[in-house]
Amino acid sequence: MFHFIVYRLNFLKGVPLFALIYDSCLKIAMFLAAPERLGWFDDIENEVLSWDGTNVSLHKFGGTQFNYGRKEIGHLHSNGLLDILVGRQVKQELLASGKAEVHHIFKESGWISFYILTEKDLINAKCLLKEAYQSRM
Repeated sequence: MFHFIVYRLNFLKGVPLFALIYDSCLKIAMFLAAPERLGWFDDIENEVLSWDGTNVSLHKFGGTQFNYGRKEIGHLHSNGLLDILVGRQVKQELLASGKAEVHHIFKESGWISFYILTEKDLINAKCLLKEAYQSRM
């Protein structure tokens, strides 16, 4: 049922600024419910920016996008959902080891999803992003 609702609301991503406003609401909710996670998200951004050739931008569906040059490495939504492009082979290895989940929308792609809920998740998120970054170099 949930996937049906998401599919029916899919048109909203075409509404100008909707994703950014929605993600801003997620950030406010995170500030109220688990403000320490916002610090973790800043920590991830600072880590990625310390790598040569990286930059950040707003993601088209809300959140912070991490780039190597002009290529996206991944993006972090304000609810702690981190999506990373790792390629299909690496994806299978990460799924088998339990280090990541199938991407919440693009299940057959080289994208993975990973929720940052604990400090251990923060460390794993940085490792996954670093792996994606190194595969782009």
